[in-house]
Formats: sequence, C-alpha cells, structure tokens
Amino acid sequence: MSAATVSIQSEPFDLAQEVARLEAGLAGRAGAVVTFSGLCRDEAGRLAALELEHYPGMAEAEIGRVVEDAFARWPLLAARVIHRHGLVRPGDGIVLVVTASGHRIAAFEAASFLMDYLKTRAPFWKREHLADGTTGSWVEATAADDAAADRWKTARA
Repeated sequence: MSAATVSIQSEPFDLAQEVARLEAGLAGRAGAVVTFSGLCRDEAGRLAALELEHYPGMAEAEIGRVVEDAFARWPLLAARVIHRHGLVRPGDGIVLVVTASGHRIAAFEAASFLMDYLKTRAPFWKREHLADGTTGSWVEATAADDAAADRWKTARA
C-alpha cells in the first residue's frame, strides 16, 4: 500500500481490514493510527437513505490534494480515505479516514483536518430520501461544520 490512498466507492468498506492493510505497510514505524468512521444517521426515523453523488475522477483528485496537504502539515507515515457514493442506508458507513504517524497528536490532527474538509468542501452532493417515501432536500454543511474547517486555514502543525 502506498503512503496515501483515496477511494470513492459504492461498496461498503471493512474498517478492520482497511486498518490492517495500512498497518501492514508501516513495518512497525508508526506509534499511532487514528481512525474515523462516519455513519449514516436515521435522523430520528425520518431518513430512509442518503444519496451521494460525485464527479468520478474529480472527487478523487480533489481529496488527493487535501491528503497531500495533510502530509505537508503533519509528519504522517500513511493515510487512507474512503468515501461512499450512491444510496447509503442508516447505520452504513459513509466515510473512513485512517492516518498513521510516529506520534498520536499528528495522527489525530491530520484525521480531524481531513474529516473537516470532507464534511464541508469535498465535491459530493447529498440528498435525503425520507422514510415516508419522498425525496427530501439537498444537504448543506452546517455553520458548525464550516467553523470547524475554518480553523485549519491558519493552523499548522
């Protein structure tokens, strides 16, 4: 496995398998591996599914650039980002971020940085499919999500 990989896929991911694959490529060099797995919520029973759309090729390239930025900011040894597209049901994984570094702070901060980008600026469009059978609205990033992402405009490791 190369130091950084990005996948956009419709298939579910296996968190344990992805972490094991990343760790196998580190040969004992890492002191910390941080994972974040984002799940689809049912929004108190209101949501039947989330539909995620993207432009193939463009989404991978954009996320890849942000992963490169994370490597420039923190002493990462490896990173893995997976983002699902298509229909995702409540309880299913939508996104996985795995970062590895010699030390925990770099791994945690890089994972947080990547998730803040994915949540607010990654080129995905999300539409709700409601439990009553109707198609809901397109989902936008919240003000809290934007504020979390804004902290990285000046923050450096």
